[in-house]
Amino acid sequence: MSVALHSLCCAHTTSSSTSSSSSSSSSLPTQQKTQTNFSNLSTKPKTLLLQKIPISSDQVKEKILCLEIMGVDSGKALSVNPFLHEATLDSIHQVIRFLQSKGIQQKDMGRIFGMCPRILTSNIKTDLAPVFQFLSHDLNVPSQNYRRVINKNPRLLVSSVRDQLKPTLFYLQRLGFEDLEALAYQDSILLVSSVENTLLPKLDYLQSIGFSKDDVVGMVLRCPSLLTFSIENNYKPKFGYYMEEMGGSLEELKEFPQYFTFSLEKRIKLRHKEIVKANASGIKIPLGLMLKSTEDEFRELIVRCKSNAG
Repeated sequence: MSVALHSLCCAHTTSSSTSSSSSSSSSLPTQQKTQTNFSNLSTKPKTLLLQKIPISSDQVKEKILCLEIMGVDSGKALSVNPFLHEATLDSIHQVIRFLQSKGIQQKDMGRIFGMCPRILTSNIKTDLAPVFQFLSHDLNVPSQNYRRVINKNPRLLVSSVRDQLKPTLFYLQRLGFEDLEALAYQDSILLVSSVENTLLPKLDYLQSIGFSKDDVVGMVLRCPSLLTFSIENNYKPKFGYYMEEMGGSLEELKEFPQYFTFSLEKRIKLRHKEIVKANASGIKIPLGLMLKSTEDEFRELIVRCKSNAG
């Protein structure tokens, strides 16, 4: 598989070197063929890109072809990762080959590199290898599961083990996260989050609205995704609606912190308004029952509310 991908990505490099060693009369058809193959690709971001980059046109075309063959949006990749402009096809292939040696499959590459183009110019020894060592030694991930973890969160590959992954893991463990398997396979987004800029502000906000520190810790341990939500776009509007429109209590919210995981417009408001309309007698509906039930279960709940009201 590695050989096949190498052949695809480096096909133009090979043809280019061959043409340079042959006579000038035979090099023209090869160059025309290269241009024809390249022009058949989807050209949304690449046409603009070629107009702006003053470096060797053939090098750019070969690199773009390599990225496109893997399913990567080359325009976005070269824009997000400027170091790709100077990277050689050989260095890109070395990264691909290393990842394949760790179990990452060719069909995964497009999504992984598309999400994190920086990986393509990472240093294998100082950047990539330490991440897999961290997965093995610190999270107890067996080598056969590397692919599962990386596909879940490719950002791990562009995170410093020393400056990001280990300090954040240490902080989460002190907070009470003991399930390494959950951190590796489900909640690895926490490992690539900044403690100071992402995790602490969420904890501070939850305490600011009335929860104790112990309450907050218990809530995030039951629902780790609480540490990933925006304060302005998630917490504030949902908490405001909960208190002002639903007349909710902190105690019930503490018992069901998953409330913040549901859409305010598409789930919370719609279901709350239907219950209010159907529940003339004002029977209290548990928050979890209101939001977690399927559509069919919710319809049955509405019918019962109407029946009680009658």
